Amino acid sequence: MSSTTIYSTPPPPPLPTGNTNTHQFPTLDRLVFLIDKSKSINHLLQLHAALLRHGLHHHSILNFKLQRSYYTLGRLDYSVSLFERTHNPNVFFWTSIINGHVQRALHDQALFYYAQMLVHGVEPNCFTFSSLLKSCPLEPGKALHSQAIKLGFVSDLFVRTGLVDVYARGGDVMSAQQLFDTMPEKSLVSLTAMITCYAKYGELGKARVLFEEMKERDVICWNVMIDGYAQNGMPNEAFILFRKMLRARVKPNEVTVLSVLSACGQLGVLESGRWLHSYIENNRIEINVHVGTALVDMYSKCGSLEEARLVFDRIKDKDVVAWNSMITGYAIHGFSQNALQLFNEMCMIGHHPTHVTFIAILSACGHAGLVSEGWSFFHSMKDQYGIEPRIEHYGCMVNLLGRAGHLEEAYALVKNMNAEPDPVLWGTLLAACRLHDNIALGEEIAEFLVGKNLANSGTYILLSNIYAAAGNWDGVARVRTLMKDSGVQKEPGCSSIEVNNKVHEFVAGDKKHPNSKEIYMMLEEINGWLKAHGYTPQTEIVLHDIGERQKEQSLEVHSEKLAMAFGLISTQPGTTIKIVKNLRVCLDCHAVTKLISKITGRKIVMRDRNRFHHFVNGSCSCGDYW
Repeated sequence: MSSTTIYSTPPPPPLPTGNTNTHQFPTLDRLVFLIDKSKSINHLLQLHAALLRHGLHHHSILNFKLQRSYYTLGRLDYSVSLFERTHNPNVFFWTSIINGHVQRALHDQALFYYAQMLVHGVEPNCFTFSSLLKSCPLEPGKALHSQAIKLGFVSDLFVRTGLVDVYARGGDVMSAQQLFDTMPEKSLVSLTAMITCYAKYGELGKARVLFEEMKERDVICWNVMIDGYAQNGMPNEAFILFRKMLRARVKPNEVTVLSVLSACGQLGVLESGRWLHSYIENNRIEINVHVGTALVDMYSKCGSLEEARLVFDRIKDKDVVAWNSMITGYAIHGFSQNALQLFNEMCMIGHHPTHVTFIAILSACGHAGLVSEGWSFFHSMKDQYGIEPRIEHYGCMVNLLGRAGHLEEAYALVKNMNAEPDPVLWGTLLAACRLHDNIALGEEIAEFLVGKNLANSGTYILLSNIYAAAGNWDGVARVRTLMKDSGVQKEPGCSSIEVNNKVHEFVAGDKKHPNSKEIYMMLEEINGWLKAHGYTPQTEIVLHDIGERQKEQSLEVHSEKLAMAFGLISTQPGTTIKIVKNLRVCLDCHAVTKLISKITGRKIVMRDRNRFHHFVNGSCSCGDYW
C-alpha cells in the first residue's frame, strides 16, 4: 500500500508551492523520502524543525513517518511525545506506537497501548496483531488469539505465523502444531517458528523432517537446526549439518559460529575448533565479546588453555560472562590459583561476580582441596554480593568437603540447606563415601534415594562399588538385582580422540576399529614398557568377583588406553595426545598415563567427566587429587 492511500483521511493540509528563502520547499514525496532515509537523530530533528517552521507538523503522513523514524533510530520517547499530540490517531498510528514498544521488548507497554486503542474505539487490523504477537507471552497471546478469531484475522498468514510463534515460545507445542498443520500456506517464517519450537523442546526428529522438506532455507533456519542439535547434546549432528550448510553455499553468521563453537567444545575436537576460528577470521565475522567468549570456552573445553587465554586477552570491553568463561577454563583444568587470581582481577576492575562466577570459583577450590577458601567464597556470596546460593553452589561445596574427607560436614550441609537436594547432590555425597570407604553413610544415603524413588544409574553403581570395595559381594548382587528390576542400565565408558579432523571413539575391549590389530599390538608394546618401569596393575579397583589375571586383562583394555594406543600409532612423535572420556578416569589408567607421558616424552591431555588432566614427564596437573 502507498502512504497516500493509507492516510487519505483526514486530508493533509496543502503544501507550500512558492519559494522559501529562495529555495523551493520539498514536495510531500520528497519529504517522506528524506524522513525515511534519515540515518541519525540530528538529521531527523532538523527535518522536524523545518516542518514546524512551515506549519506541517500536523500533516498526518509526515507526522506518522516522523513517529516511526524516531523509534527506529532509538528515540522511542520522541515517538511517544508525537503520538500523544496526534489528534484522533487512526489504527496505523496506534499500530506504529505498539510496534515501537515491541521492538524495544517493552511488551507490557505495547499491550497497554493496545488496550487504550480499544478503549478509544479504534478497531485493530492484521498489522496490529502481527506486531503484538512478536515475543508476546503465552497468556496474553491466548487472549489475542481469541480476539483474532472474533475479528476474522486468524486466517491471515502473518497473524497465524505470529500465533504459532507465541505457542511455540510458551511451550504449548500441541497448540503450535495444530495451528501450523491447518495453515493453507506455510511461509519460511512459520516453518522456522515450528522448527524452533520442536528444537527448543528436544523433538529434533520432527524438526529435521520439517527442515528437510523446506524448499528454501535461509541462514536463520539453518541456525535453529544447528543450535537445536548443539543444545540437546548432539554436537556431532550439529557439526555435520554445519558442513552441509557450507556446501549449500549459505553464509554463516555470528549465531551460526556460536552454536558450532559450542558443539566443538562438547566434542573436545581441538583441530576442528582451530579450523572454525580460522574460518571466522578469514570470513570477517567480527570477534566481538560474544564470539570471543565462545572461543575461550571452546579452547578451554578442547584442552588448550594457552589459546583460550590468548583469545581472552584480545577481547575488547570484556563483560562478566567473558571473565566467567576464562575463570571456568582454569577451574576445569585444575589451575585453581590462576582461577582465584583472575577472580580478584575481575573484582578489582569493578565487575560484579554472578552465580556462574561462584560455581567456577567453588569448583576451582574443590579441585585443589581448598576448604577454608571455599567456605569463605560460599559465605561471601550472600554477605558481600547479595547472591543467594543455588543448588549448584551447594553441590560444589559438597564436592569440596567430600573429596577433602569432611563427610559429616558435607552431610550436615545437605540436610540443612535452604533448597531441596536433588539426586545429583546426593550422588556427589555418595561418590565421596565411595572415595573414603564410608560404607555406613553410603548405605544410608542410597537407601534414602531408593526409598524416595530418586535413585538413578549413578546411585546404584556407586553403592555397588562401595560394597565391592569392601568385598561385600552379596551387597553387590543385591544392588545389581535392584538395577535390573528397576530397568536401570549402567552408562558404558567411552573415550574419543581426534586425529586428522576425525573423531575416533572406543569402549572397553573394543575391536571394531579398522586399525584394531595395530592398536592391540601397540597395547602389547605399552605393557612391555610398563613392566620395565616397575608398574603393578591396580587390580583392587576392578570391582568384580573374578581372578587376579582376569582383573589385569580387564584393566589393559579400558577405553582410554585404547584411545591412547591409537593416538601413539596415528600421530607424529612429540605430538600432544588429547583424549575425552565420558566418565571419571580410573586410578589405574591415571597411573598408566603418567608413566606413558614419561616413557614417550609426550604430553597427554585427558578430559574426563570432572576435569582435565595434563600429563607431562610422569606427573599430572591434578597432583593425584581429583
